[in-house]
Amino acid sequence: MIWNISEHNVGTEELAHLEMVGTIVYQLTRDLTPEQIQEAGFDAYFVDHTTGVYPVAASGAPFSAATFAVTGDTIADLNEDLSAEQKARMTYDNILRFADDPDVRDPIKFLREREIVHFQRFGEGLRIVTDKLDSKNFYAFNPSFDKAP
Repeated sequence: MIWNISEHNVGTEELAHLEMVGTIVYQLTRDLTPEQIQEAGFDAYFVDHTTGVYPVAASGAPFSAATFAVTGDTIADLNEDLSAEQKARMTYDNILRFADDPDVRDPIKFLREREIVHFQRFGEGLRIVTDKLDSKNFYAFNPSFDKAP
């Protein structure tokens, strides 16, 4: 199905976003002194990972495959994709509120723009899928597997 191909391409790009953000974090932290690490509250992380990039949420929850909520239902998955793009955009918005270094802000602004484009494309995809349903009851069946009654 075409949406699976599109989602894989976007998924690859999203992993590249993670790599870019990780690189920025590494560049900002690699030369910290022990005093700076402790003053910034970075010491617990440093004990486990030094300044290596270990993807975690701001809450401390480590990245895992559980982040990807795939159901196999085209409509459910596209809605999940839309939500993920908005959450990523919001995270970039929040980073921009704190960052004043142009070497941080510029790539984050680029990544934020990509999230907006992805949101628009997934929205178009959802509109196309729902327009092709034989029923206005979008939850009557899984369009990926079931035929309209």
